[in-house]
Amino acid sequence: MLVTLVEVVESRSNYSGTSVANKTFSLREISVNPNHVICLREESTMLRRLNEGTLPDGLDNRQRFTKLTLDRGHTGLELVVVGEPSQVKEKLQISARELLRG
Repeated sequence: MLVTLVEVVESRSNYSGTSVANKTFSLREISVNPNHVICLREESTMLRRLNEGTLPDGLDNRQRFTKLTLDRGHTGLELVVVGEPSQVKEKLQISARELLRG
């Protein structure tokens, strides 16, 4: 069973043809297979960006973020999701139990 999380997505856009890229962020829902998660850790960089006001409007200033690493064979895929590591872990474990009961 897949678990739905909210990912913080970075996009870069150049203004006026300059070589300096301006980072902007958006949120999107993603579905993750809990069996492929290999690491969860707090992502403090996004907390700083939230306090700077560079993340999308509507996020609470108390919000925390988690860097989620997924197994992709020889390399991992890292995603930043909304929620502190304990919340993300709980959500992934609940779905894993449901899958086993299946």
